[in-house]
Amino acid sequence: MAKKVYEPGESYKYQLLIKHILEMPLAFAPNQEIVYRDKVRLTYRAMNERIHRLANGLEKIGVGAGDKVCIFDYDSHRYLECFFAVPMMGAIMHTQNWRLSPEQILYTMNHAEDKIVLIHQDFVPLLDAIWDKLTTVKKVILITDDGTKPESKIPFDTEYEEMLAGAASSYDFPDLDENTQATIFYTTGTTGLPKGVHFSHRQLVLHAQALLLATGSYESIARCKSNDVYMPITPMFH
Repeated sequence: MAKKVYEPGESYKYQLLIKHILEMPLAFAPNQEIVYRDKVRLTYRAMNERIHRLANGLEKIGVGAGDKVCIFDYDSHRYLECFFAVPMMGAIMHTQNWRLSPEQILYTMNHAEDKIVLIHQDFVPLLDAIWDKLTTVKKVILITDDGTKPESKIPFDTEYEEMLAGAASSYDFPDLDENTQATIFYTTGTTGLPKGVHFSHRQLVLHAQALLLATGSYESIARCKSNDVYMPITPMFH
């Protein structure tokens, strides 16, 4: 009698995808706020709409499955929106460490083969310094807090908020394989050039679940409850 060998996950093919992380707060706490300093307060419902608009805007300028999208920004609401929209589209988010040297930034962007760059106005000088040596970048989206466009040799294609304002508010995010690459980051924890490390949807969802178990299950100084305010202080690019 033939014996069937089951592949991992074959008994229950529920894919662990980043888009499913959004389902819980939208269902149970849609009006809970996400706060960025003293600048922006967004509900989960409002942020979800912005995520959909971002995906539509990125698709319109040519972002497709497997494309690398590089982010230079502070720990902002926009960074959080990118963390959802980019991998949920099937693209790959390159979380750029803007504390690297210009030479290291150039290496990581060319090595990752970044196609699209989203960059805060404060970091434009970093990109200016290496612009002529980038080999794969096709489009650059400027991020500003006040709409001011800095002086630069870079031909910005659009501004972040303008792109969202002109994009549709609904996007049909695909049902990806959970092992699809979601993010890439370059670590400097070794000698030599920065090393690329990528994470899949499955890895990031399991990491989020592990954090929930660690911080939400047992009484401890680190325990978080639904009415707590959680303030992450580590860089979102790490």
